[in-house]
Amino acid sequence: MRKNMRNMKNDADRIITESIKSVDPGMAVSRMVSLKGRFLSVGQDKIDLNNINNIYVIGLGKASSRMAEPLEKMLGSRLTGGIINTKYGHNAGLKKIKINECGHPVPDRNGLRGAKEICDFVKQAGENDIVFCLISGGGSALFPLPAGGLSFPDKQKTTQLLLRSGATIQEVNTVRKHISSVKGGRLAELISPARGISLILSDVIGDDMGFIASGVTSPDPTTFGDCINIIKSYRLQKKMPSQVMEYLNRGVKVSCMETPKSGNPVFKKVSNLLVGSNFLACDAAMKKAASLGYNALLLSTVIEGETKDVAKVHSAVAKEVLLSGNPVKKPACIISGGETTVTVKGKGKGGRNMEFCLACVKHISGFNNIVIASVGTDGTDGPTDSAGAVVDSTTFEKALKKKCIPAKYLESNDSYNFFRKCGGLYITGPTGTNVMDIRLMLIT
Repeated sequence: MRKNMRNMKNDADRIITESIKSVDPGMAVSRMVSLKGRFLSVGQDKIDLNNINNIYVIGLGKASSRMAEPLEKMLGSRLTGGIINTKYGHNAGLKKIKINECGHPVPDRNGLRGAKEICDFVKQAGENDIVFCLISGGGSALFPLPAGGLSFPDKQKTTQLLLRSGATIQEVNTVRKHISSVKGGRLAELISPARGISLILSDVIGDDMGFIASGVTSPDPTTFGDCINIIKSYRLQKKMPSQVMEYLNRGVKVSCMETPKSGNPVFKKVSNLLVGSNFLACDAAMKKAASLGYNALLLSTVIEGETKDVAKVHSAVAKEVLLSGNPVKKPACIISGGETTVTVKGKGKGGRNMEFCLACVKHISGFNNIVIASVGTDGTDGPTDSAGAVVDSTTFEKALKKKCIPAKYLESNDSYNFFRKCGGLYITGPTGTNVMDIRLMLIT
């Protein structure tokens, strides 16, 4: 099968679309929760609602409002009420559950007000009540409530410094948990003595629930000491707000300041259930690629590291397929998932998916019939309106004709403007879901 570049790009679009569709938040929740008569089934548990006084729904994350839709419809009059914090533009049409739209990836005042409102709301829940907590990627930024004594601007600055440093999401969330009064299991403390049921759409490599949205209802294995080590490893000590450093150093010495750990009785009535993940999205992409006639290979769903380095390795794999037929023969579709990081040094505009594609441009130049795409499943790559980008073997030459030097745009972290001028932006709008990134390489 030999396809031209246009057909291959159409195929890439169809594969990505199917991948995102497979992790639709509403479908994910409906697979986990069902109601028959007075019995509510949640995973393997069956709950007799005659023994329940109130059912509340709270949520935090880009997909949380979409996750709430089937619950609101299913529970009907049994639902007492709810409040959700989600990103601007990610609002679903809910009737009984209030939506607060907030800032991401850097938290804003709307997020702060919404977090306070949610905390006050769950405090009313009693021993015979249920609190559904709908958690998805972006929840860390969308549910900001600084720990005692820390200011909101200090929390914002800390988040910005970590995000720009090249730190992994696990490292960023380790610090976030320890300067927060709700993360790292603290929300579970507020929900108690009610029964807490967290439905979680993962945007974290390995699906570690202690790091998804900073593990608001999960035991926290990390410590204040870990936070200090992370800040030191990225040489941020002098850049961090002084109050934050003082608080973290105090936490190392005062054990009662530490986040709740595994075995804490507060988690006895909390269930943390995974409803969607990057693996499910990649698996759906594999199946769609196979149906289009490609030999599909899933490289990995736990790809992380510096974006430019990951792009170089992916490009090398694509070229190897052309040269030797390894690790899969043409026509090939190689898929990977996970979440890379960008160490921001320039003043441009972009995101990790666009930067990945821009970094691939030079590497695949001159090798015929390669198409590479990388998209964020939430529909937003960095602070832009694009989900990612698509490039092919001819992008480099086309860019030079427009006097756009890929290396210069890469150096200034300006991938968005490169693709805006040269073509290749992949725009979906908010998808309503969030399970990290999908990358694919088509080789024919």
